[in-house]
Amino acid sequence: MLPPIVSVQAQPRDAASWTTLARRVEAGGYDALLVADHPGTAASPFVALAAAAAVTERLGVGSYVSHAGVREPLLLASDVATLDVVSGGRARLALGAGHTPAEWEMLGRRRPDVAGRVRRFQVVAEACRALLAGETVTLDGPEARAHEARLTSPRPVRHRVPFTFGGGNTALLRWAGAHADVVGLSGLGRTLPDGRTHEVRWNGADIDRQVALVEEGASARAAAPAREALVQMVEITDDAGAAAHGIAERLHCDAADVLASPYAWIGTVREIAAAMAEHRRRWGITRYVVREAHLEAVDRVRAHLAHATR
Repeated sequence: MLPPIVSVQAQPRDAASWTTLARRVEAGGYDALLVADHPGTAASPFVALAAAAAVTERLGVGSYVSHAGVREPLLLASDVATLDVVSGGRARLALGAGHTPAEWEMLGRRRPDVAGRVRRFQVVAEACRALLAGETVTLDGPEARAHEARLTSPRPVRHRVPFTFGGGNTALLRWAGAHADVVGLSGLGRTLPDGRTHEVRWNGADIDRQVALVEEGASARAAAPAREALVQMVEITDDAGAAAHGIAERLHCDAADVLASPYAWIGTVREIAAAMAEHRRRWGITRYVVREAHLEAVDRVRAHLAHATR
């Protein structure tokens, strides 16, 4: 059995450390370097990714995930196409519906309700994919507008840019099952009153339901999308129970859910590897996204997995 595919999500702090990180991630055999999209509070993902692409040769590059609620389809498709050109065909398109009210408010807009965010996501996702495929797009609805939009130049290097959906909305998980190449599960639930943090959905039954929705959406396809989990924390320890208990107290969930979840790697390297095998068996998770802060621990886990599969 092949080891899981692992990508790294990070933010640039300065030019030197960012290019050093990009080279390290590529040399370490990671699949991609990814940048979050939170306008006003995080780096512009496509500027950062173009810089990373310039110092690497094989590493995938992409946002994780672009904010469909505030990004316009033509501008987003142009960014992805340009990144694909300057990286020599290594860009990915990844989209989520957005959740932080301030990101709409700073643009003078009001965050739509859940149904409105779902409709906007579908319109933007379908328009971006059509534009990247060379189609002309006209939109004349409340969610988005465009008139005979098309990408004349630059055009992506590849005819089909890989597409990832990131999120947990019921309707969008089913939609992603039908349309996405990868479904990224984050374990995040309802946005809390502070407008930034979330409830967690780390219970196994919750993940069962999400995966079932993806499979339901994929029923007419030859194969369902790959499943990916965003790893929120990594701790290599001989006392997994104590570590999980502390995390569960902070997140207001059960320690057993922390240990079983794909969103936290807790325990010895062997225990983490065993948990990942269970994630694959139960939920079909074969891909992970980890944070830069956890790279040293993740390197140890990946080294163990590589040795175990020889």
